[in-house]
Amino acid sequence: MGAVRLVSGLTAILVLTSSLFGADRGSRPNLVFILADDLGINDLGCYGRKDQQTPHLDKLAREGMRFTAAYAAQSVCSPTRAALMTGKAPARLHLTTFLPGRGDAPSQKLLHPKITMQLPLEGKTLAEYLKELGYTSACMGKWHLGGQGFGPKNQGFDVVHAGKPNTTPSATEGGKGEYDLTAQAEKFITDNKDRPFFLYLAHNNPHIPLAAKPELVKKYKDSFNPLYAAVVNTLDDTVGRVLAKLDDLKLAENTIVVFTSDNGGLHVPEMQNTPATHNTPYRAGKGFLYEGGIRIPLIVRWPGQVAAGKVVDTPVITTDWLPTFLELCGGKVPAGLDGVSLAGLLQGKELAPRALYWHIPHYTNQGSRPSGAVRAGNWKLIEHYEDGKQELFDLASDPGEAHDLAAKSPEKVKELHTQLVAWKKAVKAQDNVPNPAFDPALHQKLYVDVDVSSLKPAATAREMRPRLEAWRELMITVVRKKP
Repeated sequence: MGAVRLVSGLTAILVLTSSLFGADRGSRPNLVFILADDLGINDLGCYGRKDQQTPHLDKLAREGMRFTAAYAAQSVCSPTRAALMTGKAPARLHLTTFLPGRGDAPSQKLLHPKITMQLPLEGKTLAEYLKELGYTSACMGKWHLGGQGFGPKNQGFDVVHAGKPNTTPSATEGGKGEYDLTAQAEKFITDNKDRPFFLYLAHNNPHIPLAAKPELVKKYKDSFNPLYAAVVNTLDDTVGRVLAKLDDLKLAENTIVVFTSDNGGLHVPEMQNTPATHNTPYRAGKGFLYEGGIRIPLIVRWPGQVAAGKVVDTPVITTDWLPTFLELCGGKVPAGLDGVSLAGLLQGKELAPRALYWHIPHYTNQGSRPSGAVRAGNWKLIEHYEDGKQELFDLASDPGEAHDLAAKSPEKVKELHTQLVAWKKAVKAQDNVPNPAFDPALHQKLYVDVDVSSLKPAATAREMRPRLEAWRELMITVVRKKP
């Protein structure tokens, strides 16, 4: 009788697991994670953009779940990628800016801390966790987490194809190597169709420099930035190819597809044919902890498991994906992570309220300065490390962060700042120190006289360049100087 009860109990557990994670647990769900590079929250049709066409991603959103309050773990690339791979906050990893980082300049009041120059080998990555569950993993495209000895092959990936970040547009290629990466992704899917796989497809698109086929640029001649619109169009086309491959091999039903970006869109001039985009209605862009720099598109599709066409406004962050995938794939979620599993949220349940945190003790090429931030509910606090200034915004009524409520709500400022300070201490975040070679005149010209965090888009990118070219040239010049 005891054996019968035991068998019945095990059967019940298996049925429950099947209902949560797919009809056939003999075949764990495949994972396809597509990461765009510098794609803004305002760049897809399904998020409201009218002058750029993204039909395949719009269809993916109709077939899956679209998030309106998804956040990058950092406002620049490498830290967000590190958070994805580890489930840990960039501040904890001491990997808080792009690798290898930007040198100090006399325009800075503060010096950059000495960051970790690669994703350490001691910690386990998502690919390594999944390998233990029987997954074969591929990293196609941009890694940006360390060079020789610290590449994706050293971090658990079985198949690696870096491709080229910049290519000459042709009949078979775009300007960012996106079709080559896609062809390799299609081959990987085909080769592993009979086993569980994890495809990490990390595009260089739409990062600058921009390049696309002339006919596509002409097609979007009336857009904010015709070249950027063309580049985003090729990104969308390659996503369509990956989805078609899943359909052709009858893998779509058992594959979780995630599409997102590593940070917000580039809203200032940097190289030719920029600003690339604008993040309307959100403030600023890449590099900044205002919403335009960290709020990103996020679409998740898993037919039969994730509700089709559902729009979710729950705040989530890149750091959540490692625990999420481990739970959905039947693995054990380790302790000590900064992210939380979104498995229940994807299944229609509520996610427990929590605060989200950011720490970027760096000056960036886009004009941002060292700062930290916390979002709790609809409240968001930003602390500027140069002078300790704190800004408070109610994102429910002011998503564009135009109205600083710090003076009107000192108690809320104190509450959130206390949380931010405690979090930074808990993760052992690195602090800045004063710059002994600080030049106040240069600082004034770059950060006070021109405040690009409040930059409003013109009708076109071309119209914006003349009034910002002097600022950009000065930024380039001072960075080249040694403090």
